[in-house]
Amino acid sequence: MPKNVRDHHAWLVEELRNPVVASNYLNEALEDSPEMFLKALRNVGEAFRLSVVAKEAGFRRETLYRSLSKRGNPRLKTLDAVLNVLGLGIEVKPKKSP
Repeated sequence: MPKNVRDHHAWLVEELRNPVVASNYLNEALEDSPEMFLKALRNVGEAFRLSVVAKEAGFRRETLYRSLSKRGNPRLKTLDAVLNVLGLGIEVKPKKSP
């Protein structure tokens, strides 16, 4: 009899609905690379349904999907609008010393 196995991505998206978990996840991804940050932001956006996020941020759904794609290069205005809808914000802090 097969075990009940839960899809990792589905679990992750559910966890990312928590703003504290989402902010920690995004911060860790940002420390890794810009590409990883975009992927993480897509995952957080999925947790809140990207089509809803796009509408609330004032973007067309297709535009947001394109901006957050692997080849995307969102503007600061886009990032700020999306993060605002998600209840998150941008913060600048000193880098850790080597």
